Amino acid sequence: MKMHGLGNDFVVFDARAEAIDVTPAMAQAIGHRQFGVGFDQLAVITQGAGDAHLTFYNSDGSLSAACGNATRCIARYLMDETGRDSLHLTTARGDLAAKDAGGGLTSVNMGHPQLNWDEVPLAREMDTLHLPIDGDPVATGMGNPHCTFFVDDAEAVDLSDLGPRAEHDPLYPERTNVQVAQIVGPDHIRMRVWERGVGVTLASGSSSCATAVAAARRGLTGRAVRIDLDGGTLHIDWREDGVWMTGPTTHVFSGTFTPEFLESLT
Repeated sequence: MKMHGLGNDFVVFDARAEAIDVTPAMAQAIGHRQFGVGFDQLAVITQGAGDAHLTFYNSDGSLSAACGNATRCIARYLMDETGRDSLHLTTARGDLAAKDAGGGLTSVNMGHPQLNWDEVPLAREMDTLHLPIDGDPVATGMGNPHCTFFVDDAEAVDLSDLGPRAEHDPLYPERTNVQVAQIVGPDHIRMRVWERGVGVTLASGSSSCATAVAAARRGLTGRAVRIDLDGGTLHIDWREDGVWMTGPTTHVFSGTFTPEFLESLT
């Protein structure tokens, strides 16, 4: 299936009935936007301890522990399938609750943020609220490492330059997702995203959660914010039980790979 949340797009395999062995080379081939299908992340649905288990791959073939928008898309698919309005999903990030938020919107609890240096993780002990990197960014873990820069004008930042430099900064041994965030008001942020292993994306759920947490920790906003991304708007609410993310989802199509394409992957 092809799905997207605010233009953050995914290929999704439903492997609950039949196992699918995803290799890095397969993920790269399917993720190619000219020779494959194209995606920001590939997600695989399997049976799990809860209603389903989700595994995520970046377009470079690397694994990702969390993908918020893909989780919302899959949650909507499973709720439509079962007629339920809430789910218990498992991921490498941990157990995630999902629910129907009404009006076609889907909410997922992305869990508690990881605020200590060794949880993000960073290379050495330091204050995660003020990293020793030009631009004074904030480090946050949301299953994935994040590096958030607060800027005066998010549109003016050259993400194709800043993104890869910050992604590969030695302070982040597992690389990092990168956000540039402009505070519009006490409950409103404009944000743009560079995802590790992917590049510039129209949206990112875990990045939105990390940015909302970073802004609240710095006293720039409250704990409930609207985040405007290149692909649309998400609502983030950092509550006592975790960081809730709410937004729209789209199931674009369902399809089958041809034998010729599958043979080309071997």
